[in-house]
Amino acid sequence: MAFRLFVPILAGATLRERIIACIGATIGIALTGVIGGLVLGNGPHVPLLVAPMGASAVLLFAVPASPLAQPWSIIGGNTISALVGVIVAHFIQETALATGIAVALAIAAMSFTRCLHPPGGAAALTAVLGGPAVISAGFLFPFVPVALNSILLVALGYGFHRLARRNYPHVPVAAPANSHGTVDPPAQSRVGFQSEDIDAALGALDETFDIDRNDLDRLLRQVELQAMLRAHKTLLCEDIMSRDVISVDTHTSTDAARQLLLDHNIRTLPVVNAEARLAGTVGLRELTQAFGTVGSVISPAATAAAGFTAMGLLPVLTDGRNHAVIIVDDDKRILGLITQTDLLAATARLQAADRPSLGAVG
Repeated sequence: MAFRLFVPILAGATLRERIIACIGATIGIALTGVIGGLVLGNGPHVPLLVAPMGASAVLLFAVPASPLAQPWSIIGGNTISALVGVIVAHFIQETALATGIAVALAIAAMSFTRCLHPPGGAAALTAVLGGPAVISAGFLFPFVPVALNSILLVALGYGFHRLARRNYPHVPVAAPANSHGTVDPPAQSRVGFQSEDIDAALGALDETFDIDRNDLDRLLRQVELQAMLRAHKTLLCEDIMSRDVISVDTHTSTDAARQLLLDHNIRTLPVVNAEARLAGTVGLRELTQAFGTVGSVISPAATAAAGFTAMGLLPVLTDGRNHAVIIVDDDKRILGLITQTDLLAATARLQAADRPSLGAVG
């Protein structure tokens, strides 16, 4: 087997992501120590940087999407656990017993306060086994330096991830909502698995996974889409798009645009600028009570390339907002247009082609 450096041990991990994590941890831990020193001075009475921050940095920079690496998990988990450790050490003098009870109570406290953070266990142990510096700090230790370190590390992590264009704090994408104001689930959620299926699967496996439930739902739906794209990857946008596209320019009156929609029985008009490049779209929704020119009510257009897999347009054309995707070239000039009807007809043909004929079955 060929040697591979940094073989990912996490789903989605890449060499680039691991390098970014290493750089982030270097900056985060170093600056946390430096700033802590500036705030607390360099005396031996309180450690400037507690060991659990190293483990927190691993989560913060290597797996920033993990629920265990979010700001409240880091700050609350470390601080609460350290406080638990100090309290346990104060009442229980037997070291071995105190360490076990401190970690157990830290897990319970973090679970009830929704800030479970693995390095919190180390923070609780540090409070029990920390030696003279921790003992002299007493009940101040959970706040200075633990809480101070945690806050500094999260702040530095936030800035680093923003510069690296990463999403932190991680906000799970909300489930698709029905854009028509009714209680029905959105179209893309009416087929395939349902939310209760995820709950049933998690219950059947009887395990805890380090991923937000909404992220899990989004991942599984993307898996479904990718499987379908693989099965029908030969059907391209250029194979099913309309090529005689009715369009208007930004100076067209809204009355004229409305009439074009009605005359051609269509729901979307591409809008081009003075260079004949796509500027956006308009539909009856934008034109119903509009006056003046089309340019004043233009909306962003959903676009794709002619060589893009046609089935890849499903998420866009089933989101309840877009009725058509404009096919453009590299210069944003219109090549064609694919509507919901076009994609539905193509899907029906594919299903018919995949189904064996009665004669073949006989």
